[in-house]
Amino acid sequence: MLRLMQLREGTSVLDLGGDPRTWDHEFLPPLRIKILNLPEVVEKTADFQHSVEYMDGDGCNVEGLAAKSMDFVFSNSVIEHVGGAERRAQFAGEVRRIGKSYWVQTPSIWFPIEAHSGMPLWWCYPQGMRTWILRRWREKLPAWTDMIEGTTVLKRAELQGLFPDAEIKVERVLGVPKSYIAFKTAPLQGV
Repeated sequence: MLRLMQLREGTSVLDLGGDPRTWDHEFLPPLRIKILNLPEVVEKTADFQHSVEYMDGDGCNVEGLAAKSMDFVFSNSVIEHVGGAERRAQFAGEVRRIGKSYWVQTPSIWFPIEAHSGMPLWWCYPQGMRTWILRRWREKLPAWTDMIEGTTVLKRAELQGLFPDAEIKVERVLGVPKSYIAFKTAPLQGV
């Protein structure tokens, strides 16, 4: 991402659904980061080289940010959690509206170990079998089960359709697609 997106000191970043620990790396230049997440999801502390502002809100309807007001919009494994097709389209629309450039990552349905449940070949199980497993999980892990049930993993074609102006990068492990990344580059301002 760093090589492709050319982040430099002073770049304004909107992290949709993010966490400040994502940006806690010595090799990053000082950035101006806004982290938008649902209320009370993120621990709002950070002690590193970036300027960080926290926003509570909905990534499908971002309030208070004008079109192309951020140099870079970043989202890591969030779009699959926002809801149905209409909500995913709203999320993608907000990314494209706010960012001059962006990077949206989502896990691949084809990776042998499903990223959320940790189950091998989860999306290949018949729906009835997944329902039975989820019912058993709900007894001990209700919040986690809600998260699994609310996850819709996107295929590459859907991601491309949501981000028609993007390039799609396939992250692979041993040749198997692990995740898809929709990214668009643009000259960044920075300091």
